[in-house]
Amino acid sequence: MATDLASAGYRALVPDLRGAGWTEADSTALDRTSRLRDVLALLDALGIERVRLLSHDMGALTAMQLSYGHPERVLSAVQLSVPPAFFAFSPRIVPGFRHLPQFLLHRRGTSLRRIFSPAYVARGMTEEVKDRHLAPQRRAEVEAAVRTLTWRQILPEALRMSAGHYRRRRLAVPTLVVFGHQDRPWTEPVVRRISRHAPRCADRVELAFV
Repeated sequence: MATDLASAGYRALVPDLRGAGWTEADSTALDRTSRLRDVLALLDALGIERVRLLSHDMGALTAMQLSYGHPERVLSAVQLSVPPAFFAFSPRIVPGFRHLPQFLLHRRGTSLRRIFSPAYVARGMTEEVKDRHLAPQRRAEVEAAVRTLTWRQILPEALRMSAGHYRRRRLAVPTLVVFGHQDRPWTEPVVRRISRHAPRCADRVELAFV
């Protein structure tokens, strides 16, 4: 995807965020906004004033924090398979968080291979692809960061969203929220239902299903 963006004339930056991939993973330094501070520091170091954001999964939490906390730095945002921060809770979305316990209770030496099972992917992956995704977990500091990230970033932000924190704020950044038709349980009726506050909570949010 980065290559496609570059060929279209964009400068594509694809950083490994702290605690993942091949970047530093100091678990003792991780908190709810540590990745946000890292992204801001990266943009400042590169002399970049404003960006267009493309985010997915945990990265969407950091993108949301950037959009709400520093809208002057964001031209537009696209987030994939993650509902807008102002979503309204529904019991129908609970299955979408069934993977959290294995992250919250993660112990060293425990594989995360289960997250690539048919319950989580629309199309199966080869064992080689799974191995490449899981390769960074062989680093002790990355594996140690799994539990820390879940407790200090994912859970606090999820609780803030569920409690309506972002429904009391205004999203100024134009945002496109994209889901796949096979993103279970995030079906189109469910996503539209939990995003019904968009006119009151955001200047411009669009939903797309592909």
